[in-house]
Amino acid sequence: MRTLVLNAGFEPLAVVSDRRAVVLVLRSRARVLEVAEDPLVAPAGSFPRPTVILLDRYIRPNRRRPGPVSRRAVLRRDAHRCAYCGAGADTVDHVRPRSRGGPSSWTNLVACCRKCNHAKADRLLEDLGWKLRVKPGEPAWAVHPGPWDSPGQLDDAWLAYLSGVAA
Repeated sequence: MRTLVLNAGFEPLAVVSDRRAVVLVLRSRARVLEVAEDPLVAPAGSFPRPTVILLDRYIRPNRRRPGPVSRRAVLRRDAHRCAYCGAGADTVDHVRPRSRGGPSSWTNLVACCRKCNHAKADRLLEDLGWKLRVKPGEPAWAVHPGPWDSPGQLDDAWLAYLSGVAA
């Protein structure tokens, strides 16, 4: 079992094992907000199995830079949607082609479908009369993505606490 840890401001901070959550509660570092039906059995006794806990003190989340530019990261940033037509993207494209001095940077790479990538080739958007659907930039991933990013891994008890985070 896993437990969602909320910061003192009710923002999701991490997912820990149920045993780690019980230790945090027993040490008065957190309090239980949601409990599972089945208890956690230990040699010292039986404890309610927490599914959501709230920390007593605010913990500053670990911030991180988006990291180096990669194909996978660009596709994730653009939600696998073509920056030109909006179809499903399976490759990346340089807005300003490398042959014309375009760098491989967050502001010059976009997700692209094969059809648009082939049609654009090494030409500029102005030459084709195309426009970008969104302006490329450094992704807004400030906090390390958590298990709440994947809908298949969500616990039903967490949904009320992830209203602004989970899609």
